[in-house]
Amino acid sequence: MKRKLFFGAAFLFIMFSVSSCEELGGCKVCQDVRYEAGAVIGASAETEFCGTQLIQKEATPDLTIGSITTKVECR
Repeated sequence: MKRKLFFGAAFLFIMFSVSSCEELGGCKVCQDVRYEAGAVIGASAETEFCGTQLIQKEATPDLTIGSITTKVECR
């Protein structure tokens, strides 16, 4: 019985010590930039994204409506 409790406690300790919420890829500042004929015509405010939110933001495809293209740019 003590052995089972020991292994159960050890398992819980390992689970909580190795977090699945580790930062994935650091942080970057991103903004949506609008282009028309290759020239910048506007941009949104810069916002910091980290981890999975950053990965999701960087994976956002370019959006073209008419002659205006909106792209996500991160630095």
